[in-house]
Amino acid sequence: MGANTGNILRTLACCFTLALAVTGAHTQEMEPRAYSPSPVGAHFFGIALANSSGDVLLDPTVPITDVHADVWTAAIGYGQSYGLAGLGGLWSIAVPIAQADVSGNVAEEARSVRRQGLADIRLRASLNIIGGKALTPAEFAKAPKKTVFGVALTVQSDTGEYDSTKLINLGTNRWAFKPEVGVSAPVKNWLFESAIGAWFFTNNNAFYPGSSTKRQEPLASFQAHVAYTFSPRMWLAFDATWYGGGKVIVNDGPPSERFNNSRFGLTYALPVTKMHSLKFAGSRGVSARTGSNFTTFTMAWQVVWMNKHKR
Repeated sequence: MGANTGNILRTLACCFTLALAVTGAHTQEMEPRAYSPSPVGAHFFGIALANSSGDVLLDPTVPITDVHADVWTAAIGYGQSYGLAGLGGLWSIAVPIAQADVSGNVAEEARSVRRQGLADIRLRASLNIIGGKALTPAEFAKAPKKTVFGVALTVQSDTGEYDSTKLINLGTNRWAFKPEVGVSAPVKNWLFESAIGAWFFTNNNAFYPGSSTKRQEPLASFQAHVAYTFSPRMWLAFDATWYGGGKVIVNDGPPSERFNNSRFGLTYALPVTKMHSLKFAGSRGVSARTGSNFTTFTMAWQVVWMNKHKR
């Protein structure tokens, strides 16, 4: 393999690795009501199915064209609300399994590949610093709605399937951390939310073809939501997100082009019973400089139950 071909493959792998990492229900970057308070002792369990499909945009100087990816993700998640120093918070974990079909033309030769298996597991913990006291279900039901300011930390593990001898992988073979601050402001039946954060990545020291090191600069993110509540647990939200930065560097080579991508979408929550509900979401890339430009559809089932509080 010549040096030029090796550089081309490494460039393609950089884009694909990130594209597969940011798709699917477990990595939904547009999550409305993420900072809405919950009573202490609430348990959440859910199963989500998502499909993301679209183009992967590469540097125009790279002779790889018509790159397309189709990713199905099934995720199982669990979360629990808690109290800490009188403040309310929520922690959750999501375990995804994915199937990705990727195709493209390399030097006018069509190539395609399929990957199936475990993707990277994610954990998230949030704490409402202002306006989100730790309340029992009875106290929560009587409490007035307030503007909430919170902080959160998301951790993405390196548990996804990864083979350093393969160009395309479901796992990233690195850890990632996303600190975030968010605000949630209710106005009658409306809810206005926004959050800003940044992803920080450890190095992948077994990058393709196994002897390379890939590092990535921080990737900033911003999301905003406007939701309208029709009845308890039934709501519709308009979602928007932007992320930028995140240049990728392999060994001592030149950095890739920075990301500058935005998406819009809708989320609809529908209660089925007192404990069970369904959620439907769709989003589409509006602008993308590099990386993935996907259309994503998600359907999720969730069940909620409470601890019994003694008086």
